[in-house]
Amino acid sequence: MIRIIFIVTIAAILSVFSGISLAEGKNPSRLRVALLPDENASTLIQNAQPLKAYLEETLGKRIEIIVTTDYSSMIEAMRFGRIEVAYFGPFSYVLAKSRAPGIEPFAVGIEGGSPTYHSVLIAGVDSPVRTLEDIRGRSFGFGDQASTSSHLAPRAHILSHAGLDGDSDYRPVHLGTHDAVARAVQAGQIPAGALSKAIYDVLVERGTIDADRLVELELTAPIPNYPIVMQGDLNADLKADIRNAFLNMEDEAVLRAFRVEGFAATDDSAYDILRETASVLNLDLGRM
Repeated sequence: MIRIIFIVTIAAILSVFSGISLAEGKNPSRLRVALLPDENASTLIQNAQPLKAYLEETLGKRIEIIVTTDYSSMIEAMRFGRIEVAYFGPFSYVLAKSRAPGIEPFAVGIEGGSPTYHSVLIAGVDSPVRTLEDIRGRSFGFGDQASTSSHLAPRAHILSHAGLDGDSDYRPVHLGTHDAVARAVQAGQIPAGALSKAIYDVLVERGTIDADRLVELELTAPIPNYPIVMQGDLNADLKADIRNAFLNMEDEAVLRAFRVEGFAATDDSAYDILRETASVLNLDLGRM
């Protein structure tokens, strides 16, 4: 009888400590921080070294910078807890949230004083495409299927401004990354395409593409900017530290990795507009 009581008592104590641990949340010594694979992975990792150093010093944690092979693998890594913090594109965040409801967006990039950005639709200088109507019957280059500014926003823009449906009026070609779209249009491999205006400007500045060989057709309406997202089951103090590290980020070399001037607080509701856009395009979030 005494032994039974002892065992029950030990089990109760272990249960209490287990409950306390769960309540406190996860507090790993290493944080895996994923960057959206919208450009060449080696370039992204190289440019993110100041970010790595900043977070290690600010958070007192070992930081591992991760660039997944594509948007879908990044979403799955967040879903299964293989990364703790991620810099998602707006639409890829919406897809991730639909599969991992516990993740939390907490900061959004600021560009030109605004938490929004644009997609730019471009054509080659020798391309027959000069208006949206010219896209009819031709190939049009998009990036990843889960990309906001290189798929969702420009596809919706073409539909709403020219009445052209990608399922019947032109041929969508998915090339994976924003820079791949710009290069393909410049090389004449496709007559037109779309990508983030911010990335387009960086590619021109770096000399990766030649603006004289391209034509900017139109800009989309403003898009809510890329969110920083973290796992919701992290320790509360750690979550506060991570949030403050981004919201208080001022080092230009660190911010350059994100192509932003700084970060402001955000939440999930800021991205409802993208859910509405996906609905207009008849995109099933659960199947993407």
